[in-house]
Amino acid sequence: MGYTESQIEGRNAVLEAFRAGRTIDKLYILDNCQDGPIMSIKREAKKRDCIVKYLTREKLDLLSETGRHQGVIASVAAYEYATVEDILNKAKEKGEAPFIFLLDNIEDPHNLGAIIRTANLAGAHGVIIPKNRAAGLTAAVARTSAGAVNYTPVAKVTNLGKTIDELKKEGLWFVCADIDGTVMYDLDLKGAIGVVIGSEGEGVGRLVKEKCDLTAAIPMKGDIDSLNASVAAGVIAYEIVRQRLGK
Repeated sequence: MGYTESQIEGRNAVLEAFRAGRTIDKLYILDNCQDGPIMSIKREAKKRDCIVKYLTREKLDLLSETGRHQGVIASVAAYEYATVEDILNKAKEKGEAPFIFLLDNIEDPHNLGAIIRTANLAGAHGVIIPKNRAAGLTAAVARTSAGAVNYTPVAKVTNLGKTIDELKKEGLWFVCADIDGTVMYDLDLKGAIGVVIGSEGEGVGRLVKEKCDLTAAIPMKGDIDSLNASVAAGVIAYEIVRQRLGK
């Protein structure tokens, strides 16, 4: 079942969200606040390995939608996360070789939503995002995905590199989008594949890139040297579709 709220404010509301089992992507807490309710929230966050960021009152005020945050704001998933196993099972159910997107450093919710939309239309079986330095399944992501988040599973993992290692044991190999890679038309992109997309500024992190089997470059003839992350994902996705169709 999907969720509708993307932000919860106030001590009691956040504690109840934890106790109700809501998926909290990030927790923003007033820096140096040590009173009882806040300490209880911190303990709940630690139990669930939730990301906690400490902010000044001024920054919390700016983040707040209600003006009544009481020193704590929770960013809550608008939709439930899948597991990596769910994604692999979806490929098995369809009788297809797994086709998965893995996103590194994608913090813009509009990019994430657009990539989920592209993944769905290209027939990918799911999207994997890291817990840190990544947009979560907020309402903005859901809107940008144009409903695709209802059909394309998104899994959140603690360590993207470790997840790649585990998926390699399942027979997947990995291609990373990189300006210095081999032109994608010269690569064999068929079979069980994971496509790793990084942010426009930083690209794919070094440790994750080292896990990849191939690097794919998108030919570009313009005066600038990078594509929007969601556009890059779409270009590579449809080269994979073309090769899978044998065209």
